[in-house]
Amino acid sequence: MSLASRLGRQLDQQLGPRLAERAPQLASGFVQQALDRAIRGAGPLDGAAMAAEKALDAHRDDPDAAVSRLIEDHVRLAGAQGFVTNLGGLVTMTVAVPANIAGLAMVQCRLVAAVAHLRGYDLADPRTRNAVLATLVGEEKLLSLVTQHKLPGTPMALATAPVHDPRLDVVVANEVAAELMTRVAGKRLASTVGRRVPVVGGLVGAGTDGYATWRIGRYVDRELLPRRRR
Repeated sequence: MSLASRLGRQLDQQLGPRLAERAPQLASGFVQQALDRAIRGAGPLDGAAMAAEKALDAHRDDPDAAVSRLIEDHVRLAGAQGFVTNLGGLVTMTVAVPANIAGLAMVQCRLVAAVAHLRGYDLADPRTRNAVLATLVGEEKLLSLVTQHKLPGTPMALATAPVHDPRLDVVVANEVAAELMTRVAGKRLASTVGRRVPVVGGLVGAGTDGYATWRIGRYVDRELLPRRRR
């Protein structure tokens, strides 16, 4: 195992428990804000529903092609922000890591919310919003959380629950905050210490964030089954 990989794994083990304790503060900030901005839209980026409708129109109402287009577009967006926020060295970590977390969370929330919209889920429904956030944890980690009874089910189960459980809002946001913080910080430190070349850190960040976003896109594509669109 390379030095970078060992550092990344060690950081994950050390940061995970600490971040879980701080998760309420983290979640109440950037995670929920990222979700709101992803759904409403921010700057030049349309909101998730508008992005979904544009992709559907571009592919002549073919929802499968529209989902593939959304995944491709968001992989590029994630790669671009990953490159920019990982260019510097250790000196810039205190600024770049939070920026990377916020940017990645928004891009991935927008992708998942857009796919959810195409599949007929109401983005104003708190059950759908929890499902969107839960997807960001990743399939493997999420199944582990279900096994540990920290979450009641998969994103599909959350989105289609008979009633909304307000307690899940905090639980899901906490897990997403801790996971994103650990993942981004670990990647940043491993690439910087392992290579010591700032521009390589940007390339690593672009590739890692792009690949992670692609995996989340494929996961939500499999996970959220179509419902009748309103």
